[in-house]
Amino acid sequence: MSRTAIYPGTFDPFTNGHCEVISRACKMFDRVIVAIADNPEKSPLFSLDERVDLVKQVLGESQGIDIQGFSGLLIDFAQECQAQIIIRGLRAVSDFEYEFQLASMNRKLASSIETVFLTPSEQNTFVSASLVKEIAKYGGDISPFVNTAVHTAVKNKFS
Repeated sequence: MSRTAIYPGTFDPFTNGHCEVISRACKMFDRVIVAIADNPEKSPLFSLDERVDLVKQVLGESQGIDIQGFSGLLIDFAQECQAQIIIRGLRAVSDFEYEFQLASMNRKLASSIETVFLTPSEQNTFVSASLVKEIAKYGGDISPFVNTAVHTAVKNKFS
């Protein structure tokens, strides 16, 4: 039986931590859908199309990975994609309470879809898209935290 997992996020910008979670998920599931959320409430730096394009540049044509933008409820999108698993990354204990709430709500909305939490390696534990944007905004070097294509795109946004 083929197992499809969905890894949702705004990915604004897409970081090495995101890439690591996807790489690890690919070892566990037959298909991983990177679901890029159109969430205007977060005031993203990049448009949905730009974020989809950047993730495609970073991941290329990797086997078993599908990159899609979406809007609306994640659980509805997951069901449309016939995903059985939602992947969520946990960087710190502080992430757990919010992620636990999301997982519980998603289970209530669609009990057939499970949530799996992955923790990053030590080198990516502190990396968040918000911190990357803040560092870039003030002219700091974000190259250790993002792919070259993302680095260039972020620099262009702030120049």
